[in-house]
Amino acid sequence: MNLEKFWELVETCRRQTESRDARLTWLREDLSRRPLEEIVEFQMCLDQVTRQAFTWELVAAAERIFGGRCSDDDFCYFGLWMVGLGKEDFGRAVLDPDALADTPDVLRLAGRTWRSWGDDWPGWESLDYVALEAFGLVTGDPDECGDAFYAAVRTRRGEHAVGQGPAGKRWNVWDEEEAARRLPRLSIMFPLSADA
Repeated sequence: MNLEKFWELVETCRRQTESRDARLTWLREDLSRRPLEEIVEFQMCLDQVTRQAFTWELVAAAERIFGGRCSDDDFCYFGLWMVGLGKEDFGRAVLDPDALADTPDVLRLAGRTWRSWGDDWPGWESLDYVALEAFGLVTGDPDECGDAFYAAVRTRRGEHAVGQGPAGKRWNVWDEEEAARRLPRLSIMFPLSADA
């Protein structure tokens, strides 16, 4: 599986069903019908794609959307959620994080507090485990396959490092003048307040 096939699978999944849970079920079932090598490659593609979103500009965009309270974990799950937006919206957001303001998923969040987001929450932690779960289904040992799965991912990845910090330069999302310049639409849609 390469990136093109990865995105085809994500897009097909998006067309099949609306809810994230149903998408996970669909992906798990599809992946579990594939060879173990392809399941490992799916995870590698997912890691590679989410790494593209690991920038200070997208951290700032997530901070705005989350009302100034976006933890490291929240941002990790936010990157996975962005994959669920599809290749086109994901790619636009990587190039211009303010483009998230155009996505229906972000538009649904505007004007609401994060406490009311429920199923619209912009995070998709479970996507990071779908290949592991499919791997377990194929090996017949879903509860004990974690070490073997992650070892296979590390072996396929080789020496390519994945643990560096966000790309770009960090800036203060609470600086309204800077935020208005860098993220004009998101800054209007998601104003920050100290009591958020």
